[in-house]
Amino acid sequence: MALNIPGLVSLSVFFTFTLAAGIWASWKSRKKQQNQNPTEMAIVGGRNINVCIGLFTATATWVGGAYINGTAEIVYLPSKGLLWVQAPVGFALSLLIGGFFFVNPMRSKNYMTVMDPLQEAYGNMMGSLLFIPPLLGEVFWFAAILASLGATMRVILDIGGSLAITLSACTVILYTLLGGLYSVAYTDVIQLVFVTLSLLVCTPFALINSATESIYYTATHKHYQDPWIGKIEKQYLGRWLDDFFYLVLGSIPWQTFFQRVLSSASPSQARFISYLSGVGCFLMAIPSVFIGAVAASTDWNQTSYGLPSPLERGESAMILPFVLHYLCPAYISIAGLGAIAAAAMSSADSALLSAGSMFAHNIYRKNLRKKATDREVLWAMRTSMLVFGAGAASLAFYSNSVYDLWFLSGELVYALLFPQLCCALFAPSSNTYGSAAGFLVGLLLRLLAGEPALKIPPIICYPVCSLLDGSYVQLFPYKTFTMLFTLGTIIAVSYLATVLFQRNLLPRRWDVCNVLGETSTHTPLHQMDKQTGLQTVTTELKKRKKCTNLFPLSRVLV
Repeated sequence: MALNIPGLVSLSVFFTFTLAAGIWASWKSRKKQQNQNPTEMAIVGGRNINVCIGLFTATATWVGGAYINGTAEIVYLPSKGLLWVQAPVGFALSLLIGGFFFVNPMRSKNYMTVMDPLQEAYGNMMGSLLFIPPLLGEVFWFAAILASLGATMRVILDIGGSLAITLSACTVILYTLLGGLYSVAYTDVIQLVFVTLSLLVCTPFALINSATESIYYTATHKHYQDPWIGKIEKQYLGRWLDDFFYLVLGSIPWQTFFQRVLSSASPSQARFISYLSGVGCFLMAIPSVFIGAVAASTDWNQTSYGLPSPLERGESAMILPFVLHYLCPAYISIAGLGAIAAAAMSSADSALLSAGSMFAHNIYRKNLRKKATDREVLWAMRTSMLVFGAGAASLAFYSNSVYDLWFLSGELVYALLFPQLCCALFAPSSNTYGSAAGFLVGLLLRLLAGEPALKIPPIICYPVCSLLDGSYVQLFPYKTFTMLFTLGTIIAVSYLATVLFQRNLLPRRWDVCNVLGETSTHTPLHQMDKQTGLQTVTTELKKRKKCTNLFPLSRVLV
């Protein structure tokens, strides 16, 4: 296949336009930054993002390249089908539940990141440990998005995937570094509009292609492959439910979600943005469902792709760009390529900004440099984004392992971070002991369950654990079980620790985390960031006073 010059030119124009919008937004943010905290401006946009921009950026964050590509792929796969497309409903419910239960306590306390309530409840040291799963998730997500975009460029434009990955990464990193949330939000508006218009234009052409059978017929009848409506076999029901709850609840404790709602002017606006973006997220999946159905209803021998089909060649992950390229006119497929690029960039910049925000605000300021100025924190944020972005771009060249690592880190966020966030916001009796125990128990249970994609065999075989294609697969809803077990561990150990110290069953001097809120000779872990020079001087003076009371003759001798 020859180099697609028109497609390359149009894509270059799109990248240039996106970069220009990001630079303009950064200039706009600097004008507003004159009378505001620069760190708050970069992380949450000064908390004055209007409802319209907030709605667009919240929707675009979830409607990424993996979302539209993955939806089409699952519909196309004969072993899955429409009934296994859980992301649209799962993400929509996640945004609704997040808006109803989580937005108000987060926005009313003016938190800046999802880690703030965790550090407030469990201390900065424990919060730093809880920072690891979401950091890995954001970096691997960024890498997976770049890898998917590179593969798409290789198919449609016939250019090297490494070139596409490098170009995309540089563009996203540059405008995110310059403008923070403002640049990300305004470019998200452009990207979401472009995705919507492009998919709406491309889908009708794919539906009326002569090589495609009626999708209404193939939904329930076997034609070129099994019906694309799909089915859920009884033995896989537990796994289906596990994946569904993972999408609904596991999508809440991410900085990408809270960064949008925390940037709104009030809690009511934040809830409104969360609700409407859930509806928008669901609606944006409809074109991808149609494209997946078209792919399942197409005689690929009548196209220039030929036989064997994408499924038989093991290229089902690229089914959306294949449909755009082989079933649409050339000038239409170029628009479709722009939609994929726009969707990828809208999620990539969000992941990059989230990772940098949490590191600068929760790790650098609260642990590494407690007296850092706002300007210093801002530069720490930019430096971390540069490092995380370069690392993710490097990982993107190993696409298969990156996807697997992203899935695993996402499951760790669900199993470990979601129960921690619930307890921090809604269970005030939870403490650092419970948090540490829950983290260790949840991590152990998840790793011992194994991961077939990474060739990690299970040590714990839950009920209905089956051997498929030489690997053990857990059909029991073990992810949700691990999450619930972690939640119960946090509550139980927190209660037990409080009772043991209150009833003096354990010496109170052992209470290094100071869960009783009493003065201790040990420095409490959750108050280490509050120690000041004045407290140190006061303690020293008390020691000297006690010493002189015990030995009054020392004054005379001196």
